[in-house]
Formats: sequence, structure tokens, C-alpha cells
Amino acid sequence: MTHGPTSPRPRWFTDTKDGHSEWYVERFRTMAAEGKDLAGEARLIDAMVSPGSRVLDAGCGPGRVGSELHARGHTIVGADADPVLIAAAAEDHPGPRWVVADLSDLDLDEQPFDIAVMAGNVMVFLAPHSEQQVLSRLRAHMRPGGRIVVGFATDRDYELVAFDADVVAAGLTLEQRFATWDLVPFSDESDFAVSVLRVPE
Repeated sequence: MTHGPTSPRPRWFTDTKDGHSEWYVERFRTMAAEGKDLAGEARLIDAMVSPGSRVLDAGCGPGRVGSELHARGHTIVGADADPVLIAAAAEDHPGPRWVVADLSDLDLDEQPFDIAVMAGNVMVFLAPHSEQQVLSRLRAHMRPGGRIVVGFATDRDYELVAFDADVVAAGLTLEQRFATWDLVPFSDESDFAVSVLRVPE
């Protein structure tokens, strides 16, 4: 499902310059070619689930996280509102299912997922005031007891206190929080938060 013409546009489209999507794709292609470690988020998700789990890569971008999880044997569906990024994911990383979809009205014809991951600052690129709806739509795609792992910078215009309120309103529970994807403890001085959310049983 693509972004509707009457819906608020994500900040990804309104707060970035023309050509940003293409630049983003090439940036990560270059980093991969240089041998940079791009799998940190995927390592954490892989450690949290059983082999062969179903993973929703929400705001998947050009497929960096989902492709690594696919290589580790998981079933991956990646969704992103940007068709440029989805096209790059499909070209560079065949195997997972890559879907152009607005996360605020996500409606995938899929079996429930064991876990969802939102890496790459997805939350702060959503349309303003759509964050609770996005979390609710992710919850609707999860199995009971599943988890949603969300990482984003806390120095943007979407504050952590607002996120926590949206988590509660979406019917989710904050289970754990870290300052990085490699589990550095979170503190008041942290400028990044990785939050593990639990779906009710």
C-alpha cells in the first residue's frame, strides 16, 4: 500500500532534498563495498529470536538489515514508503519480500511476525503525529508475545517521552531500553535509544 495523497507526508519526503533517496542508496552501497560493518542491528535481532523466525523490517530502506537477517535464515518482509529505496532493496538483495507501503496504514497479507525491527531512525522520519498509528499497525502484524525493536536518535523533534506515551497508547509494553544496538546501558545522557517493546499475549 503506497502513501495516500490526502495523508500527512512522512518527514523523509518533506524534510529532505531532492535526490536524497538516491544519495542514501549509494551511501550504503559504498559502505558495503568498503567492508563496513552494517549488520549491528541484525545481529541483535538474530539473537532475540529462534532460527527461521518471521521478521518484519519496518522502514527497511534499501534492505541493509533485512538482507542480513535473510542470510541468517529468517523469513523477511521489508516495508518502506519510498519506492526508490524498495527498488534498491529488490535489486541488491533478492530473497526477502520488499513492499512499498506507508507504515501508518500497513496492511500486509502475511502470517503474523515473531519480531519487527525499526532501524535507521525510522520513527523520526514518520509523518508528524502518525507515530502511535504506526506502532499500532506494527502490533497488528505481530503474534501474541512478539516484540518490536525500535532505534532512533533522541535529539530530534520527536522526544522519547512522546514515544513512550505512544507505546502505551498502542497497547505495547516497554520491556527494555539500551543506548546502542550492541546493548550499551541507556542513561539520561544517551542521545540514542533502542527500545524493546512487547506485544500482549
